[in-house]
Amino acid sequence: QVQLVESGGGLVQAGGSLRLSCAASGRTVSTYDMGWFRQAPGKEREFVAATRWSGGTHYAYHANSVKGRFTISRDNAKNTVYLQMNSLKPEDTAVYHCAATSPRRGRAYASEEDEYDYWGQGTQVTVSS
Repeated sequence: QVQLVESGGGLVQAGGSLRLSCAASGRTVSTYDMGWFRQAPGKEREFVAATRWSGGTHYAYHANSVKGRFTISRDNAKNTVYLQMNSLKPEDTAVYHCAATSPRRGRAYASEEDEYDYWGQGTQVTVSS
């Protein structure tokens, strides 16, 4: 079993930055596919970013809505994944969830909710205008 705990959320003005952290425990996730999703009030959960670690290389993927503003990264030594969020907009307001799943041959990255096996409780990000 993998336990995931997010942190780093908060209230920030538009144009500001936050860095979210997702600390994993219970198992080393260095070879796992890791992702960030978000859910705004009244909306479905949506994919934000994913990371895959293969052959010593970190691969990162970002949704078009956050590309150029958000960056996913990982520190395998700390068993932690990060989401650096810059140039935040009010529409980025949501609960942000971290997720983990075992890698799958032939899959570049996991962007669907049902591809992930483990989820954190989430951290609230609120961007004021």
